[in-house]
Amino acid sequence: MSAKTLYDKLWDLHCVKTGEDGTALLYIDRHLIHEVTSAQAFEGLRNEGRGLWRKDTMFATADHQVPTENHHLGAEGIEDDMAKIQVITLDNNCDEWGLSNIKSPTKSRVLCMLLVLRVVFACRG
Repeated sequence: MSAKTLYDKLWDLHCVKTGEDGTALLYIDRHLIHEVTSAQAFEGLRNEGRGLWRKDTMFATADHQVPTENHHLGAEGIEDDMAKIQVITLDNNCDEWGLSNIKSPTKSRVLCMLLVLRVVFACRG
């Protein structure tokens, strides 16, 4: 038996069930929410009258639309109107649903991968 890769170990820890066709059901214990497609997800929850499950495991931050320059200005530092709307909508949805959201201006919002590392190490166990 060969040693398992980190990927294999993580997969094994999160795989709930594997179907005969190889399709796997994974349990994800952290949910990172971004500004680009989360608006549609929140709207779908509203339309269906659904709530959030395990919102204590959800973290939000805008990273796709946050500019390198002027990020310290928050949404006001975003020149593109659509991008600005996406960031503001994410912030509003997080406020409405009571979700953890790293808002600008913070250095943590500039790169989402730094958030991932921070969340993983802060929530281990």
